[in-house]
Amino acid sequence: MTKKSYSPLNLFLRSLIFSIYSSITILLYSFICLASFLLPLRCRHFLIRVYMRVYFYILKVVCHIDYKIEGLENIPKNRNGIIMCKHQSTWETFFLPQYFHNPAAIAKRELVWIPFFGWGLAATDPIFINRHDKKSSMQQIIEKGKKCLEAGRWIMVFPEGTRVAPGTVGHYKMGGARLAAVTNYPVIPIAHNAGRFWPRRKFIKQPGTIHVVIGPLIESEGRKPEQILALTKDWIETTMRRIDCLVDEPPR
Repeated sequence: MTKKSYSPLNLFLRSLIFSIYSSITILLYSFICLASFLLPLRCRHFLIRVYMRVYFYILKVVCHIDYKIEGLENIPKNRNGIIMCKHQSTWETFFLPQYFHNPAAIAKRELVWIPFFGWGLAATDPIFINRHDKKSSMQQIIEKGKKCLEAGRWIMVFPEGTRVAPGTVGHYKMGGARLAAVTNYPVIPIAHNAGRFWPRRKFIKQPGTIHVVIGPLIESEGRKPEQILALTKDWIETTMRRIDCLVDEPPR
């Protein structure tokens, strides 16, 4: 079955079924997340990973959206650092915690007030920031980010700040690069084309295979934040141009 064989009604019904599943399970799982605050952080992340594995399986079965990863060998087994990932979709926020140890996402504090979703996010112990106060936000990122890194956690950053449409380059912000420069922890860049299949602000999900590429570590020691950000942006956007040319049939 090729992508052309899906009628608009078929795509709508598949997206509707997945949205119903997503809404119901996130609602129910949010209460588990609330109860999990009594557990150690590693146990909370384990519960979330289990949910995400099921979530991605249902996404594949219902919407025929799968993914393939290139560069898994670039994730070090004895080091952690700062993930800088392309931001096109909701998909990557669910994907990253499955492959990186107890990540701490840098997120705007308003998200915690979103019912159900915000509760699950809070259970992961993220770094909440006030984006309207840049000076305070940067201080929070460095102070809590340093503690998380020293505890062996990854820091999860979307340097563009908000989701961008496929083929678009957002404004890369300095937060993650400054944290890397201050702490001397490396950056691991990630590119993907999830926005082609799970578009931002759109209901219909398109069948196909998301390509994820995990890049080699970008060392931060001895480099200025501007250099770190430039290297990261260059790798991500160069890789995006390559994977944007790839077209796959949806999973069978």
